[in-house]
Amino acid sequence: MRNNRKESSLLHRYVDDLYTVEDVNQLQDMLKENSKDQVLDELSEEIWEEAMLHNTDVDKERYREEARILLKKIGGKKKLKIRKIWLTVTTIAAVLCLIWGSIEYFQLINGTRIDFQEVETSYGECREICLSDGTILVLNACSRVRYPISFVGKERKIELEGEGYFKVEHNEDNPFIIKTSYFDVKVLGTCFNVKSYSSDEIVSVNVESGKVQVELPEAMMRLKSNEQLLINKELGTYSKKNEKHEVAEWRVGNLCFDATPLHDVAKELERRYNCRIIFADGQKFDNLISGEHDNKSLEDVLQSIEYTSGIRYKISGNQVLLYKI
Repeated sequence: MRNNRKESSLLHRYVDDLYTVEDVNQLQDMLKENSKDQVLDELSEEIWEEAMLHNTDVDKERYREEARILLKKIGGKKKLKIRKIWLTVTTIAAVLCLIWGSIEYFQLINGTRIDFQEVETSYGECREICLSDGTILVLNACSRVRYPISFVGKERKIELEGEGYFKVEHNEDNPFIIKTSYFDVKVLGTCFNVKSYSSDEIVSVNVESGKVQVELPEAMMRLKSNEQLLINKELGTYSKKNEKHEVAEWRVGNLCFDATPLHDVAKELERRYNCRIIFADGQKFDNLISGEHDNKSLEDVLQSIEYTSGIRYKISGNQVLLYKI
């Protein structure tokens, strides 16, 4: 019974995204034991019911305090951020394996085992991924993608948070679908860029070749070569552009802004240069920034923004203050 309570606490923290390396190792060992299947069934159902009925701020704070204690115990060991995998009655098994910034696991969905991989990039990092169907994905900084290790069924479906450039292998019988928090992109085979950071005001789809279909909650749009769809999340507006230009220049270290809100520019610089940008209190920053920057340093980019917009900057360590005179 005491072990069951310990396992229950472990799973509770897992569901709440409060994990350390030590916790993951314990969870892996537990999931490998066939004798634990019944225990997992009972605990996952218990956790699900409690999450629905007793998910209070007090509980969350208690779990956070437990996580803080665990982190102190392991000292300088690297903390591990594990994405939440919901445990339900039909989906209770997940095996985690950390491989160079990625997570591998499987889920039992309607009795079928589906193996997934999740890859996450850090500040200033780009990463190329080859999917099982031959599709090439280049992931931009501070982005995350989740995909099945082998595609099954009639659709090739992945999930994206952040930005990625895709070169999708053509397959008329199996459309390729990218799910984001704001829209889905459906293609048969083409090259395009998807930008969908949750922290940005503007999200976009930019087609280099071929055709894509962007599915929004209230509408559907088709884009062809050299077309770009921009969505302003805050205003709820859409704009479609048709102009020939290079797609995803960030792959070669370039920054391109085209009437981009200053706050989105700041987020882009934070992701690229691993810095923190703050805005002076009491001042309004509604500027739209345009310009191209070819592999320039952070200060070079800030100087260019100052020249075109009049916004001053002050660098202190890895922190940048933007202000107006």
